[in-house]
Amino acid sequence: MALIALPTSIAGAATIDERLAACIACHGDKGESQIPEVPSLGAQREFFLSVQLLMFRDKMRYIEPMSGMMKGWSDEDLRRATDTLAKLPPPKSAIPPLDPARVEQARALIEQHRCNFCHKQDFSGEQNAPRLAGQREDYLLKALRDYKNNSRRAYDAGMADVMYPLTDANLQDLSHYLSRLR
Repeated sequence: MALIALPTSIAGAATIDERLAACIACHGDKGESQIPEVPSLGAQREFFLSVQLLMFRDKMRYIEPMSGMMKGWSDEDLRRATDTLAKLPPPKSAIPPLDPARVEQARALIEQHRCNFCHKQDFSGEQNAPRLAGQREDYLLKALRDYKNNSRRAYDAGMADVMYPLTDANLQDLSHYLSRLR
């Protein structure tokens, strides 16, 4: 992933709104990222967002520029940021056509591995599981590959168990399908 020039230094920003400007610059002011491999935050649950920001702040997840941007954030900053970010609308980009064979494969995998148990039937997410519906396909594929190769760890060990038997073609089918759900 290419590093992105941020419009402001989040670490030196005085207010939470100034700090959030850098977040919105990458993740999208309408809840939808336009940057490859950067997740859309629209309609993500507040609890999920707070855990992710905490993990970045405390370097349990380390990805630049996120980890550097979280330096100096207090617990109150995290609460206020997640409250604001959780109000972003779900992504609404144009839906590319579905490949019926890939959809069939993805649905079979979802049923077999019960993905809709943690992420809900409509993939809108739960408190501790992210919204997957409408997420960027490239980001979903990257995240699934990172879970698969164990370079990204969830705070719940369940993802590692689910990912173990999946092939890269499975991950591509899941990303294709989930990114097109609304």
